[in-house]
Amino acid sequence: MLNLLRKPGARKQKGQRLYDGLITQARETVFFRDFAVADTIDGRFDMVVLHAWLALTALKTSGHDEAAQGLTDTIFIGFDEAMREQGAGDMGLSRKMKAFADAFYGRLSVYGQAKDESELAMALARNLWRGAEVDKRARTLAAYAWHARESLKNGVPDSLDFGPLPQARETTI
Repeated sequence: MLNLLRKPGARKQKGQRLYDGLITQARETVFFRDFAVADTIDGRFDMVVLHAWLALTALKTSGHDEAAQGLTDTIFIGFDEAMREQGAGDMGLSRKMKAFADAFYGRLSVYGQAKDESELAMALARNLWRGAEVDKRARTLAAYAWHARESLKNGVPDSLDFGPLPQARETTI
């Protein structure tokens, strides 16, 4: 009985721990400096979503649905807090959060449908660089994501090890 009462708190703590690792990775300078992802709300959102897709896929495929839900909850709390910091009031916040949710789940779906690095590179070019042609930076980030999927299989649900960051020398922007 007491374990039932502790479950929501434990899920929240685990979700926060996973979220902290995800945000740390998604905010790495290399993505914005070397791969020209826009250092804006949209660009940061897209990097969070890419890393969320990687983490959530790993959690769900390894049977950690509760940890995945905790992470998802924490991600959306983070979106809410970010919007409030930007000055969004309660009146318009629900509309903006719906737009965030639609974009979030839309991207998760598109990334999840990618059968290989090439298809993922097309999806990344469309989302990270708003429809740009697939180039070396998209292919390099797709390869990074593909390798991160393998790295994540080993550490979830306790931590998120995305593996090595992509190297700037692999791309010419």
